[in-house]
Amino acid sequence: MKISIVIPTLNEEVGLYHTLSCIPKFINEIIIVDGYSTDNTIQIARTFRTRVYFDDVGKGSALIKGMKKATGDIIIIADGDFAHDFKDIKKMVELLNDYDICMPSRFLKGGGSNDITFTRRLANFFIAKSINFIWNSGFTDVCYGFRAMKKDIVEILDLKSSGFEIETELSIKVAKKKIKYIEMPTFENKRKWGFGKLNTVKDGLRILNRIVVEMFSK
Repeated sequence: MKISIVIPTLNEEVGLYHTLSCIPKFINEIIIVDGYSTDNTIQIARTFRTRVYFDDVGKGSALIKGMKKATGDIIIIADGDFAHDFKDIKKMVELLNDYDICMPSRFLKGGGSNDITFTRRLANFFIAKSINFIWNSGFTDVCYGFRAMKKDIVEILDLKSSGFEIETELSIKVAKKKIKYIEMPTFENKRKWGFGKLNTVKDGLRILNRIVVEMFSK
């Protein structure tokens, strides 16, 4: 079984170094999709066993490109800011023996975050409740970039979003397409280097637009 990890980046030189240093040895393929960083992100990436591609449209577009390029039987998506607990990857992969996708959650008992703001936490709560109501699902965390899935699920999801709203679209598509999923608790570390690219207002509106689009599409 081959495992690939896809990481979108934009000016994450220090965070990416620590992220790549912590990737488990059993990960067979590391794919970086970069938005034409102006710092040393690419130089850092190439000091590790990575395949590097470029896409400057947005996080969603970068993830879609990376997942298409991935050759693993299992695909993990993650951020490059050293926020995720990569010790969770082993359990995420194990859970795919019984499920099609594993969706770590910061809001399950045993999980948490040192990084999320009150506004973003509240927004995530209401977005999750809306999705659960519309599509009869049970998600607790729909705006998080740490997931593991079987390769064939990528084609079934048929993701379209170009920006941060891809995380919400993924959750919606899992519910709409009745994909067998499981959540597990995870902890998000506080960003120590660089700065977040999420714009709460602009990306929040894009998320709401994606929900409306999905309500009126198959």
